[in-house]
Amino acid sequence: MKFSIGGSLKLAFRPWVEGLENIPARGPAILASNHLSFSDSFFLPAVLDRKVTFIAKAEYFTGPGVKGKLTAAFFKGVGQLPVDRSGTRGAGEAAIRAGIQVVESGGLFGIYPEGTRSPDGRLYRGKPGGLARVALATGAPVIPVAMIDTEKIQPPGQIIPKLMRPGIRIGKPLDFSRYHGMDGDRFILRSVTDEVMYEIMKLSGQEYVDIYATAAKRQIADEAKRRAEAAKKAPADTETDGDGA
Repeated sequence: MKFSIGGSLKLAFRPWVEGLENIPARGPAILASNHLSFSDSFFLPAVLDRKVTFIAKAEYFTGPGVKGKLTAAFFKGVGQLPVDRSGTRGAGEAAIRAGIQVVESGGLFGIYPEGTRSPDGRLYRGKPGGLARVALATGAPVIPVAMIDTEKIQPPGQIIPKLMRPGIRIGKPLDFSRYHGMDGDRFILRSVTDEVMYEIMKLSGQEYVDIYATAAKRQIADEAKRRAEAAKKAPADTETDGDGA
């Protein structure tokens, strides 16, 4: 199913790719990518000969009825791995365990260091948990990846994608073996994550913002709420001013 989906995506969207030679023909590696669109997890595997495993919430695989089965089959077909988000530390620890398992089995593990999609097309600070901990626990190389223009194909909330060519730039592998086994040192985790994000920034050409994307989303939501409340008050204020005159 992976090949049928990948072939259909390549035929319909004709993504361009740079740096395919940086993906190892065999053996483990971690693909660390920026995250612009829901479709990122489909376009990247579509252009590679090897399977890439991303994580997805377990609910995608357990839906009821025919629709649930079709959804589960689709996510399995494109290399998504179900992760149970229950427990005290939720999806974070589950994702790390899943990533380590994929890498130690010799596979390609895909991860988004920002932790969520960019709300405005800019590149945000990488979270120092998943990426760095998997890399340092396994010693696998980290390959930076930049998705280009995928947010224009399928912006948040848009169901039907726009037909246009996305791009994918794949950087040279980064070796963090000098830190192997130091995944409990938060300063090392931060350093590794920042180095990877810098390489992604160079590949993508995005403006870098030194806050987490989750915080940026809260700021955007708060600002939208403030403006909506101000808009509701404006007519009342204008009416009051008129009566006072």
